[in-house]
Formats: sequence, structure tokens, C-alpha cells
Amino acid sequence: MSTKRGYHHGNLRQALIEAALELIAEKGPQGFTLSEAAKAADVTPAAVYRHFAGRDDLIAEVAHQGFGIFAALLEYAWNEGRPSALAGFESIGRAYLAFARKYPGHYQAMFESGLQPGNHSALAQVATEARGIMENAAEALLAVLPASRRPPATMVAAHIRATSHGIVELFLRGNGGSLPYSPEDLLEASVGIYLRGLGILPPDR
Repeated sequence: MSTKRGYHHGNLRQALIEAALELIAEKGPQGFTLSEAAKAADVTPAAVYRHFAGRDDLIAEVAHQGFGIFAALLEYAWNEGRPSALAGFESIGRAYLAFARKYPGHYQAMFESGLQPGNHSALAQVATEARGIMENAAEALLAVLPASRRPPATMVAAHIRATSHGIVELFLRGNGGSLPYSPEDLLEASVGIYLRGLGILPPDR
């Protein structure tokens, strides 16, 4: 009987996902091979193909799990817009940064692997759910503006995602260490400037 760790604990699939997470955090989503993932999980390369068609399939499952965690965190942060849409929107931004900090392997698989979610239906679905939470929050926030001055909620959510991602990249790569600001401070200032430009926040806020 094999004494390989993957077979012993009875959950080879999850062992491979956890091995991939460590490799992604260390080398990036394109920096390792399927054989390396098998070795890290202490199983033969042939055993990997019982669960994943290839490396992209493995990374897609990492991303899928990541988006599930991400969506749950965003939903919790939004809290149905309580105590206010603005407070919920700001909490979503902080949750974005917190997720990237706590789950770097998932984050890179989700946003830096080059995967096309359309090629992975389950991944596309959960990614859409996470994006929808941010879009719903943006729509609630924009409700204070006259309809004639209201940009599309999808655009506002995309702007905030892009800003958040840029700040994550700055600090994730170690380039923000010399700045006298935390990622949260940078995001709060950026979102504040953006919302004042839209007319959602007064100039002195």
C-alpha cells in the first residue's frame, strides 16, 4: 500500500490545491509545473491527472475557491448597505485589501494567472457573483445622484476594482514599503477623491 501523503489523508485533490497555493505565492501562477505541484503534495505526477486535466485546470480550481472566499468577504463587508451605502462601500474596499493580504496565492490565481473564466464555467459563475456584489454596492451609492448625473454602476465598480488592484500590486511586489502610507490609507484617499469628483461626497469631506 502506498504511504504517499496524498493518499493517506484521503483528500488528494485538496492537497494538490494547497500545494499549488504555496507554489503560486512563492513563484507566481505561471512559475511552476504540474510535476512540481505533485512533488509538493507528495504524490506521483500521474495521480494529479485523476483530478485535474492540467496546470490551468488546477489553477482554475484555486481561483474558484478564492472567488468563493472573496465573495463571502465582500458580502459580509457590504452588509446590505448598513449602516449606510457609503460605509458599506468603504468596507468593501478594505475587504478587498484584506483578502489580498491574507490569501496571496488565491489572489494571484484569480487575477494574475491569465486564465479566461469563460473557459471554466464554475469559475466564471463565482467571479460574476463577486463582481455583482461590488456593482450592487456602487448602484446603491450612486442613488443619491440625479439620474442625469449617474454613471453606470458597472463603471464605478470597475474603477474601484482597478484602484484596489493597483494598490495591492504596489504593496504585494514590495514597492510600497518606502511610502509613509498604508494600503488602506491610500485606498481611502483615492476613493474619497473619486467620490468627491462624482459629487457623492462634499468637497470638505
